[in-house]
Amino acid sequence: MNNFINKEILEYVELFSQKEPDLLKELNRETNLKVLNPRMLSGAYQGRILSMISKLLKPINVLEVGTYTGYSALCILEGLDPNGIIHTIDKNEELESIQRKYFNKSKKGNKIIQYNGDALKIIPELNESFDLIFIDADKENYINYFNLVINKLNKNGVLISDNVLWSGKVLEKTSKNDTATKTLFDFNNMINNDSRVETIILPIRDGISICRKI
Repeated sequence: MNNFINKEILEYVELFSQKEPDLLKELNRETNLKVLNPRMLSGAYQGRILSMISKLLKPINVLEVGTYTGYSALCILEGLDPNGIIHTIDKNEELESIQRKYFNKSKKGNKIIQYNGDALKIIPELNESFDLIFIDADKENYINYFNLVINKLNKNGVLISDNVLWSGKVLEKTSKNDTATKTLFDFNNMINNDSRVETIILPIRDGISICRKI
């Protein structure tokens, strides 16, 4: 992953930002020890950003596309309305047990509903509208996910998409076989020109885009 920010500056902002809660430290450690591709985990600093956005929004209904081991869902849970629910989807059934283990440890695990399977099939079946949507799944389907969720996002709702800078590859000429990079480039262009949302990209970690539904 390319470094978009000077290392010393990054260390400084992490030093003077909210620290990772103990439960998430434990999940971070277990993910790195026991799960394949631990770099897919939302980092501590990015997690604090998700937590802050959630606390500002106080969402009632949340949709997450891409649960992994549950780190980002737990960050969002910190700001969830007391009557709120998080719907989180992942295709890897082997991760369900570690997700639920840490959801329950949070003492608010009943606020998180897990779905296992193809998000492209599950999303249309959700008869909900959402205040906050977080997309962090297979990059090749980002445009498809956006098209499925945009009409489920409430007015003034927020859509957050992870990895939109893709280690800087969005700046490079891509091979025709690199569908992930091409899709992300097209996705960034599409949402920036979609009149239904206003969008900003933050050069944090691997790039985060934030859209507000107009």
